[in-house]
Amino acid sequence: MALFAFFAVAPLGVAFYLSFTDWNAISAPTWIGIDNWVRILTGENFRNGLILSLQVIVVSWLVQTPISLLLGVFTAGPQRYRAGLAAIYFLPLILSSAATALAFKAILDPNFGLGSVPGFDLLRQDWLGNPQLIFVTVVFIIAWQFVPFHALLYQAGVRQIPASLYEAAELDGAGRVKAFWHVTLPQLRHTIVTSSTIMLVGSLTYFDVIFVLTGGVPGYGIRILPIDMYLTGFAANDMGGASVLAMVLVVLGLLIALGITRLSGFARMKSEQEGA
Repeated sequence: MALFAFFAVAPLGVAFYLSFTDWNAISAPTWIGIDNWVRILTGENFRNGLILSLQVIVVSWLVQTPISLLLGVFTAGPQRYRAGLAAIYFLPLILSSAATALAFKAILDPNFGLGSVPGFDLLRQDWLGNPQLIFVTVVFIIAWQFVPFHALLYQAGVRQIPASLYEAAELDGAGRVKAFWHVTLPQLRHTIVTSSTIMLVGSLTYFDVIFVLTGGVPGYGIRILPIDMYLTGFAANDMGGASVLAMVLVVLGLLIALGITRLSGFARMKSEQEGA
């Protein structure tokens, strides 16, 4: 509790205080009341960032969840070739976000990237400069990076399912598809809730990949709230306004986590292990 208070509660308290001040990170903070909140929450950048952040949250979940689930179920099999493929699928886990962003930035370069190779003409587009393409590009790169982590969660969840359930389903005449829908998926509801919570709340913190991909100057096509917070605080030297955005991100994260817990009934779930 002491560590949590020092590293989590105290910084949040400081950020909350700074959101009511005019501070450029050099001079002493000056109390200005709710001016920052009114200015930030009614600004166009905030509305655009909030909408983009919500879109990233929803699209990321829709893209990553089914892929992670299927990969996790597939790699949980006992066959050796699946273990070999799992090692390849999980390679992005060992790469840093900065390295991933730099690699994709080079690959997607319209002049010197993969699009300049004969046969890859479709990739010869301004993926990172076109506001209509950068959103899709960023969501794809983030999915490529984080799908292995969630697949690992599902792999572990599948391996905890009692084999007797599959044996009973086989005796009842269920094939692989029916066994997946009626045994695997219901038994993974704990894992689905956990993965979804991490995924949705984590979507609010995407920064490093976008920052590296755009060279630190993201356009309005991908200026989500964390990026807006950085630009407000460190580019415009408006730490008070950046603190407002930080508090908004905290509130959104808490609402999403509590909402998932409440709607899924996660707090009321019981162990599914045999004999528990």
